[in-house]
Amino acid sequence: MNESALVEKPDAAALLAAEEHHLSGFFGRIVAFYGRVMQAVLKRPLVLAASSVVIVILAFVCYRALGSDLLPSMDEGGFILDYYTPAGSSLAESNRILNHIEEILHSTPEVENTSRRTGLQLGIAAVTEANRGDFTVKLKRDRKRGIDEIMEDVRNDIETSEPGVKVEFVQVLQDMIDDLSNAPQPIVIKLFSQDQNLLARTAPKVAEAIGKVPGVVDVLDGIENTTSGPATTFHVQPAVAARSGFTAEEIGVDSSAILEGEPAATPVVLNDRAYTIRVRFPDANRASIEDMQNTLLVGSTGKSATLGALTQISNDPGETEITRENLQRLVEVTGHLEGTDLGTGIAGVQKAVDALHLPASIRVEYGGTYQEQQKSFRDLSMVLILALALLFVVLLFEFRTFSAPAAILASALLSTFGGFLALLITRTSFNIASFMGMIMVLGIVAKNGILILDAEQRFTQLGFSPEEAMIQAGRRRLRPIAMTALATIAGMLPLAFALGAGSQMLQPLAIAVIGGLLSSMVLSLTFTPAIHYYLQPRKAV
Repeated sequence: MNESALVEKPDAAALLAAEEHHLSGFFGRIVAFYGRVMQAVLKRPLVLAASSVVIVILAFVCYRALGSDLLPSMDEGGFILDYYTPAGSSLAESNRILNHIEEILHSTPEVENTSRRTGLQLGIAAVTEANRGDFTVKLKRDRKRGIDEIMEDVRNDIETSEPGVKVEFVQVLQDMIDDLSNAPQPIVIKLFSQDQNLLARTAPKVAEAIGKVPGVVDVLDGIENTTSGPATTFHVQPAVAARSGFTAEEIGVDSSAILEGEPAATPVVLNDRAYTIRVRFPDANRASIEDMQNTLLVGSTGKSATLGALTQISNDPGETEITRENLQRLVEVTGHLEGTDLGTGIAGVQKAVDALHLPASIRVEYGGTYQEQQKSFRDLSMVLILALALLFVVLLFEFRTFSAPAAILASALLSTFGGFLALLITRTSFNIASFMGMIMVLGIVAKNGILILDAEQRFTQLGFSPEEAMIQAGRRRLRPIAMTALATIAGMLPLAFALGAGSQMLQPLAIAVIGGLLSSMVLSLTFTPAIHYYLQPRKAV
């Protein structure tokens, strides 16, 4: 066995000598420098530990300095302008306001064309109030200003000339995604309370407070634009109804039959199919409130009485729309963000709401895009943990030792520092796309670690010492690791520079991958073998 080792080692030495002969010029100097660095790292474990701690701290600092969003910001070349005219406005007055808004849009040089919906909005909502609607605005392809600047100018013109109308601006794709995800606005503050009057007083205060936060625009308090028309309420008089031989339930069913009809007890069968028949009073009985009062009802006891004699009528003024979630009454204060990321904007909103010291009877929840972002980040975090676990299991079966998987995963996690730093330098927010880029970096860096440690095992089998085997493995794999990383970076550059249609959606992913690969070229070649060297058990001499 020793003779075999003695025969193979000179062959390996001859092979290394031949390779060293071809290492000249710039790349040869890089390889020589790498060898000296590895010798120093393998002799100074404290330097390795201190460097790892510093990288972890810097990665955390970069992450905290980054803004966060759900999706990457992009210029779609068009936007949706949602409008809310004053509640109760006549059709003529609403049309006048909307015609003026159209004039403002058409006077904007970057606007190519517009379309308007009145009493209807883009989305999947089943009910839209009569005073609501939207404009779909398409911008010209050749323009000097960005879409955010255009929307800001249009908003200022509308708010100055038509202060009574409320407007919201959102890009087309973002508006559709928000509707499908049931998160129509980036900022949604849900105020829960059983006291309707308290909600009516609190919601405007919250809207005013968050409206002062930098970057928060298009704030709505959830009350002022949901006023319905006057109502007539029929209150059943229990004592009178009992003397007349009626129950409150009977009166309710009869009243419902007058207005919208009641299904018959027995369906009609035609061609072996059952059809439910809805029975309704004649139209003459619901032509007016007086006709409804004079409608003669017959109770189960056979006695008869008019609806007006059994009930007490009251006319109520216009009431606000009642919204409930999980059977709890709530009011939603909404808003949009402009010129700031979602994480920074929500942090300012939460600080402003906390400063109001709302009553204890009001429960506050934050929904909208922020809620979807938190859910998406939690899901991606679980994907990241699962990916690390599966990667560890695969590496464990491949190397059959715990030191190799630990070294590879440690280096992969440290490489995320480059992704965070690249996002920070390019002022790109951390979102779903960049999160996916970080997960991709882990897989790529793990591949580099496998290449180095596989070469280290081969050199060890040839009889090299553990230290020399680590150094020679790094020297042997430096070129393929650098070339594959540079090739991947070159392929990602068009996306990183947002070249081509739709590339802005994947730009954060490309930036995160490029930053992670740049840092992994250093960490995979130094930290992976060094950590493995210190973790693997030493054989007693």
